[in-house]
Amino acid sequence: MSSLQRFFKDTVIYGVAAVLPRVINFLLVKVHTDALPTNTYAENTNFYIWIALIAVLLTFGMETTFFRFYKSEEKKDALISTSFVSLTVITLVFVALAFSFSGFFTSIFEFGSNPLQLKLLIGIIAIDTLMVIPFAYLRASNRPIKYTAIKLINVAIIVLINLTFLKFIPSYLDDEKSVPNFLVTLSNSTEKVNFIFIANIIGSAISFILLLPYLLKFKWSFNTKLFKKMISYSWPIAVAGIAYVINENLDKILIGRIRDKNEMGIYSACYKLAIFMNLYIMAFRLGAEPFFFNHSDKKNAKETYAKILNYFIIIGSIVFVGIVVFIDLLKQPFINSEYWDAIIIVPIVLLANLCLGIYHNLAIWYKLTDKTRYGMYFSIIGAIITIVINVVFIENYGYIAAAWATLAAYGTMMLLSYVVGKKHYPVPYNLKKSGGYLIVATISAYISFVHFRENYAISIGLLVLFALITFYLEKKELKTILKK
Repeated sequence: MSSLQRFFKDTVIYGVAAVLPRVINFLLVKVHTDALPTNTYAENTNFYIWIALIAVLLTFGMETTFFRFYKSEEKKDALISTSFVSLTVITLVFVALAFSFSGFFTSIFEFGSNPLQLKLLIGIIAIDTLMVIPFAYLRASNRPIKYTAIKLINVAIIVLINLTFLKFIPSYLDDEKSVPNFLVTLSNSTEKVNFIFIANIIGSAISFILLLPYLLKFKWSFNTKLFKKMISYSWPIAVAGIAYVINENLDKILIGRIRDKNEMGIYSACYKLAIFMNLYIMAFRLGAEPFFFNHSDKKNAKETYAKILNYFIIIGSIVFVGIVVFIDLLKQPFINSEYWDAIIIVPIVLLANLCLGIYHNLAIWYKLTDKTRYGMYFSIIGAIITIVINVVFIENYGYIAAAWATLAAYGTMMLLSYVVGKKHYPVPYNLKKSGGYLIVATISAYISFVHFRENYAISIGLLVLFALITFYLEKKELKTILKK
């Protein structure tokens, strides 16, 4: 099996792990927006913003660092145990501080009206942090099926609890049907929004139990020398991660505080439609990151990286145009009509996330050359752009300014990584061809959304024409890959 075939195979399997759970979770957006008013849905958004920020702080870039050292480090037991022990200690310190200063954190996180949320947040973050290294081990050791199976079990539990307490029980009670008393009591004992978080913590706990056998088979030790090397590599990644969370979430926080919670909820719900692009990017990253590290010593590594970027842009561009063409059909089954006002931001956010995916692909140069500080620089620049545009324009222009800020930040990061990367780790990217696909896709999406929205005959024609032209230009290379 060729290296490209192996990459595509693993990406498809990891894609199931990334795509299917998130598609199912995305389907729950309709359940959530039906069950919760816009201002309460904003609570859900706020909760997971803090989850994302704290998770970056606690994991401290250890996942990417683990892949970097997995191939070169002969003593796998020492690597795994050192990584896991370091994250465990960080997690315990966080848990102790969070409970000791619960009043402070409740105020900062705006959980005053619903104190249970703080306990749920602490539990989810703690368990998810402890799962980072076991999941990374499954990926690094080429066990995508086991990785995928555990992820699917997790999402099945989350879906079951969400449907039970946000849809079925309220529906049965409205219809005066019989429901077991203990479920009714449980349903009435907490705020509706809390069941989203309860489902998450139960799913995470069961996933961690399923991962324990992989942890227990290693000899436990802590290698101080190795830990210092890992921290030296990981801290710029952690800073970049914090900047990424700012890029992704500051807009929602500012909309809620500068405008109002209802607008925050509407924007956050429509933002979720960009999940289709995010799913594609996540599936790519799950397969690509370990592949890029494992393939780095091959003679044709750079040529392979160039081909992968080209096909990433091709598929991403088709996904981008396809979602824009069908955006008004997609919104109907997935989001309550009260949230549709912000649908205009979706094409902008889709393009922004495609730029982010290209940035992740380009970022391999600073990860392979141990110059992770550049990733930190690029992310900080992106965060500054996000902060400036949002602070200056949100008050007057609302969520449309937030969407353009996201595109400006990710587009700038993508361009910077390409330009600087050429000097440090030149990869023969075909900028003319790949860039051409991206430009044509953007123009096609603009024409469809602005001039032929819901005119599916013309819009689908644009999508098909773009796909056919792409296939014609790439058919020779595709035939070569398929023959191998």
